[in-house]
Amino acid sequence: MSATLPVVASLFGSIPEPMVQWVVWPTIKFVIAFAIIMGIVAFTTLVERRVLGFMQARLGPNRVGPQGILQFVADPIKLLLKEDIVPAGAQKAAYFIAPMLPIIPAFLVFCLIPFGPPPTFAITDVNVGLLLILALTSTGVYGIILGGWASNNKFSLLGGLRSAAQMVSYEVPFGLSIVGVLMLSGSLSLVEIVHRQELGVWNVLPQLVGCFIFLVAMTAEVNRAPFDLPEAESELVAGFHTEYSGMKFAFFFLAEYASMLVNACLIVILFFGGWTLAIAGKGLTTETMQTMGWLGLSLGFLIFAAKVAFFMILYIWFRGTFPRYRFDQLMELGWKWMIPLALVNIVVTGIVILLVRNGGA
Repeated sequence: MSATLPVVASLFGSIPEPMVQWVVWPTIKFVIAFAIIMGIVAFTTLVERRVLGFMQARLGPNRVGPQGILQFVADPIKLLLKEDIVPAGAQKAAYFIAPMLPIIPAFLVFCLIPFGPPPTFAITDVNVGLLLILALTSTGVYGIILGGWASNNKFSLLGGLRSAAQMVSYEVPFGLSIVGVLMLSGSLSLVEIVHRQELGVWNVLPQLVGCFIFLVAMTAEVNRAPFDLPEAESELVAGFHTEYSGMKFAFFFLAEYASMLVNACLIVILFFGGWTLAIAGKGLTTETMQTMGWLGLSLGFLIFAAKVAFFMILYIWFRGTFPRYRFDQLMELGWKWMIPLALVNIVVTGIVILLVRNGGA
């Protein structure tokens, strides 16, 4: 980032460099990230519909463009042209604000995630980056709760309350599953976590239990099947967004897919070596990629993107495979199984680390 700032400052002439560093440059990054993520999310919806069609032995979208490939362009146009209906009994201010609340933190997080070898693809390497990401992503539920309440619809309210209970239940194992990774890496920096994995082993091996808990919790966090109780069509019509139409519904939809992408990036960085293909310092390490110039940096980005794409497909696979949990089963899984298992994983990890250090001493 330090090498890029003078170039950005020169483009804006008389604007003071501190203003460029703290306002202009972050705004530029946010706009670029927003445009890229919008495109990825739109394309992901097409991939999901095609993959689900394949899994369920049906065609999927095949009308707009060759083999339906332009369906992801038609969907946002359709939502833009839809009539925007506001319920007569809705709390107007909260009703309009609610769709914005989940999408803002979901997109802000992308400014903190390294998408490849630093410094080119890790523009912002914050030493407490993981802590900031957890803090931001946990605020998205407020928009869902507010939207469910402001709609003045009992089904929407129930969906919002379910989302709140689900977030509380799975935010705890979501955070606890990461503790073992932090104990092994000794850092909250995402770049440093990847660096420790390329020098040793990917965290998925010593933290297999933590990885499993993280995978389950990250699916529940974004209300995806089989944990889509806040939306459950068979019980709540459409849940918290029943009374939303047009672009306000699209914002909820966009926030969900952006959160899926964030979680897929996190599990790749925390447990699967990030952008590297290296173990014990051998293979495609960050240093090797940096010495290869733009070719190596681009290769690192493509490796990271391929790993993320795998977990996005996994989300779709879960949706097309598993039946929805009952709400009591959802709570029981979180409180009686995930949280105790995460705590046991932390204790065992701590014991193993102490034994290894004492043995080495």
